Amino acid sequence: MSVERVRTVAMILAGGQGERLSVLSRKRAKPAVPFAGKYRIIDFALSNCVNSGIFHVAVLTQYRPHSLNDHIGHGRPWDLDRANGGVKLLQPYLGRARSDWYRGTADAIYHNLFYVDETRATDVLILSGDHVYAMDYRPMLELHRERNADVTIAVQPVPWEDAHRFGVMSVDENATVIDFAEKPSEPRSNLASMGVYVFKADVLREVFRSDPAGRQMTDFGHEVIPFLIQDGASIAYRFDNYWRDVGTLQSYWEANMEQLEDVPQLNLYDPDWRIHTRSEERPPAKVMDRSYVNRSLISNGCIVIRGSVDHSVLSPGVIVEEGAVVRDSIVMTDSIIRRGAVVERCIIDKEVVVGSGARLGVGDDYSANWLEPSRLNTGLTIVGRGAQVRPGVVVGRNVLIGADVREQDFTSLEVVSGETIDSRLPVWA
Repeated sequence: MSVERVRTVAMILAGGQGERLSVLSRKRAKPAVPFAGKYRIIDFALSNCVNSGIFHVAVLTQYRPHSLNDHIGHGRPWDLDRANGGVKLLQPYLGRARSDWYRGTADAIYHNLFYVDETRATDVLILSGDHVYAMDYRPMLELHRERNADVTIAVQPVPWEDAHRFGVMSVDENATVIDFAEKPSEPRSNLASMGVYVFKADVLREVFRSDPAGRQMTDFGHEVIPFLIQDGASIAYRFDNYWRDVGTLQSYWEANMEQLEDVPQLNLYDPDWRIHTRSEERPPAKVMDRSYVNRSLISNGCIVIRGSVDHSVLSPGVIVEEGAVVRDSIVMTDSIIRRGAVVERCIIDKEVVVGSGARLGVGDDYSANWLEPSRLNTGLTIVGRGAQVRPGVVVGRNVLIGADVREQDFTSLEVVSGETIDSRLPVWA
């Protein structure tokens, strides 16, 4: 029986460790990190696919895939539980013969080209699973076919001071890519790659058959795109709507806070472009008498017991007890902020208990964290999954409290700014 030819398949790169998200990605892949209360970051790429009419989707996992696998499952929330098409979760297989972990984004695609061959796809849409945006891929696909491009790259201008974090390119008046540099120290352009590519399937196969100048095609930004632009058949598709790379703690916090604006640029309430997710059954949120909630997202199952929640995001099942204050913060699933505690400008992971009277994220000292100075230096304080914060402790800014920390790990009632409390660290650290 002949296999029906599929015009477009999507392959979502979701195996990243996300080291810049610090303790938030210690127990999960970056695309599985919660966002805006009820969602996971991966939900945006998956929802964009189905909203764009793409129902053949492969998710390529690697680092700590369990929470991502549990979240996606058979794909039903995204209408991807299909006999013809649907979602497939693909991860490296370590056997006795030729096997290895993926060495880069392109290497991950190379090891899963069988998926493209099985579907007989003509075009391959390659996506990053760790960006937050709502995008209809159909106009980009149409441009790709009209121009008969080998590869089409979605781009967006970024502030010049941030350009070094991205792959940046220069284009001519016809949107043909003439120069590309991956995370340059001195960018010559601020036109950033969004990590969204459309390849001709035949071109993608040919890239991996060739090995020009003895190079290994392991990464799209470092090898594949610079190689392809030499032929002048690579074009840019400009996307001017909301798109955020949430790869750092600060950008992740800012993207969540942007959802608290009166009219956010990313509309999670658009009935014509729903962001789907897997949600547990939870009762409605409950805000008791004499509580205060302002400019906040409060998910199902939350209970505010005469506490205060201001400009914050609460994931499902969060409890804020009497007299507790949560301000400018993200609090994830099933965490408890005990009576009289204050949480300010913090990111609190799942199943954390902040003890009574504790104060987190206070003071005017913005000293960078001594263990992770490049990741934790903007005043945010981070608490890892399952931690128990000692009652009455006063915690400064840029503090890292590791996953599964216990009350006895706090040797003092004062944790100064830039400090780290982590039971995994040796005593001398």
